[in-house]
Amino acid sequence: MSDLTIAKQDRDARHGRYVARIEGIDGEGEITFTRRGEGIISADHTGVPETMAGKGVAGKLLNFMLDDARANHFRIIPICPYVRGQYEKHPEWADLFTTKPGEKPKI
Repeated sequence: MSDLTIAKQDRDARHGRYVARIEGIDGEGEITFTRRGEGIISADHTGVPETMAGKGVAGKLLNFMLDDARANHFRIIPICPYVRGQYEKHPEWADLFTTKPGEKPKI
């Protein structure tokens, strides 16, 4: 999907989102996050509009967030059910999360 772009946007000092856009399609997919402390963010919500359904946007957003965590040395509290569910399927991501797969996140 070469027309998909993903960017990280800061809303303020604590909040931001990873946002996906597809050229020619209305709407934006996103994973919102909150900075919880030094080296920790929470993945709060994942949303993809129907106009982007079936294009793998949520998974690409999650992979972008994981790559950002690796590059910038932070860990993720998986509050969002989608992020938590994908993490349970990929326990090899454990070094990027504050919980073990299947464990309820603490904030």
